[in-house]
Amino acid sequence: MKLFGFDIRREARSATIENPTVPVSSENFLAFFGIDQANLPAVTIDKALTVPAVNAAVAFLSRTMASVPLHAYRDTKDGLQRLTGRTAITIHEAPNDFMGSFKFRQYFWQQVFTGGRGLAWIERNGSVIEALWAMDPAKTTVKRTGFGLVYRLDGKEYPAADVIDVPYMLKADQTGHYGPIKLASKAIQLALAMNDYGSAFFAGGGVPPLALEGPLPQGADGLQRAMNDMRRAIDEAKRSGKQVFPIPPGHKLNQVGFDPQKGQMTEARLYQVQEIARAYQMPPVFLQDLSRGTFTNTEQQDLHLVKHVIGQWARAFEDELNLKLFGRFKNGRYVEHNLDGLMRGDFKSRIEGIARAIQTAQMTPNEGRALENRPKHSNPAADELLVQGATVVLGEQHEPMAPDNGGQPIKGDDENDDEAGD
Repeated sequence: MKLFGFDIRREARSATIENPTVPVSSENFLAFFGIDQANLPAVTIDKALTVPAVNAAVAFLSRTMASVPLHAYRDTKDGLQRLTGRTAITIHEAPNDFMGSFKFRQYFWQQVFTGGRGLAWIERNGSVIEALWAMDPAKTTVKRTGFGLVYRLDGKEYPAADVIDVPYMLKADQTGHYGPIKLASKAIQLALAMNDYGSAFFAGGGVPPLALEGPLPQGADGLQRAMNDMRRAIDEAKRSGKQVFPIPPGHKLNQVGFDPQKGQMTEARLYQVQEIARAYQMPPVFLQDLSRGTFTNTEQQDLHLVKHVIGQWARAFEDELNLKLFGRFKNGRYVEHNLDGLMRGDFKSRIEGIARAIQTAQMTPNEGRALENRPKHSNPAADELLVQGATVVLGEQHEPMAPDNGGQPIKGDDENDDEAGD
């Protein structure tokens, strides 16, 4: 090859480091000493779930969404009426013959918060919903046909009208999706790498990587033998429990890199918990990170979780169920989660809130008892709305009625005094 008129010939380079023509790059240099480049571990769903923060996020969100009560209603002229029958049982109690409501919805939401999509097929018998069957998103393909979607699983195709589909985040083509684990793969990679480093560090007796400094043998074979001898000496010191091992005269060992304390490994691992909490839009306290938790802000994080995380996913599931189960023109039928259970608070606060709602005619006594899973009271008055007797329309005056006086107004003090005088 000629360059600027000069004949440049390729050099035949040897494999020895003594050859000055061998570039001392990180790749060649580390490979020469038998050290591979440090690559971040690949992130899969199974691998990501070995990170405690990811496991906690997926388990907490899926179990919470599965535990929120879900009921079907019909809007009538007399108010809301809870549906009964097969459809209501399928939604609230047992979606199919093999799964209860909690187990079915937990599996559904686990797919959303890992791979990024939850799917379920609706089995119909006319207008009656017979069952809901969970579909494996990893084995299901979605393709577009005109403006519609078709889901293919195990060689069978299902129309979009019969498939409950809740994606974590849709792609631009509206068929593909993003999953939280894939979107947060870099943060999860770093957490995996720190786990691996910590395991290797403590499995190695807390000895960091070392470099031998001093006169070294010439040639690749000599260097390899010297490195093997030193490794055997360190391993022997670990096995024997001795803290001292000999090294050749004129040599010394230097630490390569940082130990966990100097590298702020504890702080870095805590930061990764916060990063993963951020990826799931969760307050860190629900991943057991109480480093900045107080009595005040922990309660506010509880409200934040219900309003801005659980409430939003509940709405996504409700919209999909209402559309696919009842159609666009659902004739007043709909499903809805009851998020009050997540905001119950302590016993004293619940009882005071129920009592106030009964006294202000917002619920009947039997409705208040039902909130605490207590049986109805047999007195018909327990199904009536009650209000304090002293509550009157503003600007009007009413005399209190005496129940034992034939309904006549109670006389005032002056009249009683006159009668007494007579």
